[in-house]
Amino acid sequence: MGLTQMHIKELLDESRAHACDGVGPDHVCVKIAAIAELPSRFGQFHIVAFYNNHDDKEHVAIVRGDVTNAENVPVRVHSECLTGDVIGSLRCDCRDQLESALRMIGKMDQGILLYMRQEGRGIGLINKIRAYGLQEHGYDTVEANLALGFRDDERDYSVAAHMLESLKIKSIRLITNNPKKIEELKKNGVFVTGRIPHIMQPNQYNRFYLETKANKSGHLMDFSGKFRLPEQADHPVVKGMDDEQVEWVQEHYQD
Repeated sequence: MGLTQMHIKELLDESRAHACDGVGPDHVCVKIAAIAELPSRFGQFHIVAFYNNHDDKEHVAIVRGDVTNAENVPVRVHSECLTGDVIGSLRCDCRDQLESALRMIGKMDQGILLYMRQEGRGIGLINKIRAYGLQEHGYDTVEANLALGFRDDERDYSVAAHMLESLKIKSIRLITNNPKKIEELKKNGVFVTGRIPHIMQPNQYNRFYLETKANKSGHLMDFSGKFRLPEQADHPVVKGMDDEQVEWVQEHYQD
């Protein structure tokens, strides 16, 4: 069962009446703007749109089941990636992670995917494309961000934390390989009770990117001579690959 009409009304009514000076040093104030049903190829969901006074971006929660006042809710915090999520770029694992998380949550009784408008780890689309250009000249993803004057990761998790608070989530199990996400959500008051690994198999275009995430950004992935990671056993063939790419994968990832 999804969010009931009573719970939807309660959430919207409370959000309309909600007045606050903001939470934390940035005075973040999050409100629910709208709720609607969202049938999808990954399952039946509700989509919850949020307003906030921190970044003026329209973030959403994709909600499975009745999560209000629930504990240990599986949650994926997914940052927007136009090139990966929409176009299917093989330079990253973003679309694979998005679809995998929705597919996983769609089979559960409860779960949430927060879709955060934080393109390029928070540096924006134009700067992400600039970083791509630098990577074509030998920079890794961290070095490219630093060369453009940014930190390795510019994302902020205060809005995501308060979105969960607005949905009345008591505690979560975070679907992630990134320990920084866990730390940042905890700093913002989210009770994280556990982690669900979310590792995608690499392809010829994103392997160096994933290795950099593991080696420089601390992501919990193992590239020490292993083609397959403990969390997965299948060949790293993903939707969108053409026959030549599939053939390459099968040739290089044999048992």
